[in-house]
Amino acid sequence: MLKQSLQQKLLQKLSPQQIQLMKLLQLPTVALEQRVKEELEGNPALDEGADDRKEEEEEERYEERDDAKAEHDEIDLSMYMDNDDTPDYKYQASNHSSDDEDRDIPFSGGSTFHERLRDQINLQNLTEKEEEIADHLIGSLDDSGYLRRDLTAIEDDLAFRNNLITTQAEIEKVLHVIQEMDPPGVGARNLQECLLIQIKKRISNSFAKRIAIEILQNHFDEFTKKHYSKILEKLEIKNDDLKLAIDEILKLNPKPGNSMNTSGKSVQVVVPDFTLSINDGELDITLNGRNVPQLRVSNEYKGMIDHYQKSKEKSKSEKEAMTFVKQKLDSAKWFIDAIQQRQHTLLSTMSTIAEYQKEYFLEGDETKLKPMILKDIADRINMDISTVSRVVNSKYVSTPYGTFLLKSFFSESLSTEDGEEVSTREVKKILQDLIGAEDKKKPLTDEKLSQLLRDKKYNIARRTVAKYREQLHLPVARLRKEL
Repeated sequence: MLKQSLQQKLLQKLSPQQIQLMKLLQLPTVALEQRVKEELEGNPALDEGADDRKEEEEEERYEERDDAKAEHDEIDLSMYMDNDDTPDYKYQASNHSSDDEDRDIPFSGGSTFHERLRDQINLQNLTEKEEEIADHLIGSLDDSGYLRRDLTAIEDDLAFRNNLITTQAEIEKVLHVIQEMDPPGVGARNLQECLLIQIKKRISNSFAKRIAIEILQNHFDEFTKKHYSKILEKLEIKNDDLKLAIDEILKLNPKPGNSMNTSGKSVQVVVPDFTLSINDGELDITLNGRNVPQLRVSNEYKGMIDHYQKSKEKSKSEKEAMTFVKQKLDSAKWFIDAIQQRQHTLLSTMSTIAEYQKEYFLEGDETKLKPMILKDIADRINMDISTVSRVVNSKYVSTPYGTFLLKSFFSESLSTEDGEEVSTREVKKILQDLIGAEDKKKPLTDEKLSQLLRDKKYNIARRTVAKYREQLHLPVARLRKEL
């Protein structure tokens, strides 16, 4: 049954200004630069650079006139006139000092990994058909230099895409030619083949090299699992001989393509959003604003309002134009205000984090990190947890001890036997130190590590140790074993 009724609801709705501020808060410094450029291109009422006119001239030019009477159906332009005591510099986002120098980051150029391999094809004694196969094989190599596709699939690709009928034997013959190119190991189909190609090219003919080839050819599975006792038994060699052979293998490059592919990739540079320094035992925090230019409201658009205010007869087209001007001026002022509010929020949040973790930032010792969650910071700066989350998202801080992601300073708490709450980062640091100092011939198991941590009064179960060890990207004890 359908019926009509009147209802009252209380809803909380975000304004466009609040939405814009939230989006700006989560942008890192590099992305903010692009966002400002987009706003400058899309809003003609927003200008870049400082305003050279004096405040007194502004106030005199846009002084309110007594004879200007606005009718009820006209646009109220008084809020856009500079008849108040707010000079232009109040609308400017002062993001950097005039003494700052602009330094461009140089990027290296050169040929890519695949291009260098194609150059080597011309030096080989190949037929036109074989050169086409070689070109296709090189294009199929991944960035590490491996051929991950099956030869059957490549045979089909050549037939359907290149209209080239060939056989797997012909493809494999050309592949062996590529495997003789530089860098050694390129064109391998797996790690075992890659290492074998490299070690066979070594000039040395030592006993260690022969043992290494035997290990890679016939005992590769035992080698990867570090079952050294099985290898010693099967090859009937001494422990020192095995150690020398493994040293030979460790000199090889498991990813030969990476050694020639750096120039073909874009350089990823972390630009810190904050800089933290220590002056006389106090923390000094600055916000990186060098990528954001000074912003101001366009003088030309203010002149349009002045012209409209002076004109006695206002046509419909002029009113429509002033509506457009009003929208653009609103957008420009909102954006400048959002940039300023972003700076204030970022500095306030970072200052609170630094104060909360002051002991760590003064010494750089990870064991000094306190347990800290987003709510701890949100309560101190009287902001919502979601706001703090947006601030720390993808933001970096440069410290005397390195550049870190802000999120890395947040961690859960863990209780010791004495009831004291410590950061999980502190436990991970101690765990990492224990593994780093262990005897590699007899590495510590997770159970033994758990016992050592309990001896230090950290109540850690074995499964928790395994979880922390995996988060630190440390392998199990068997794979950490060395001869």
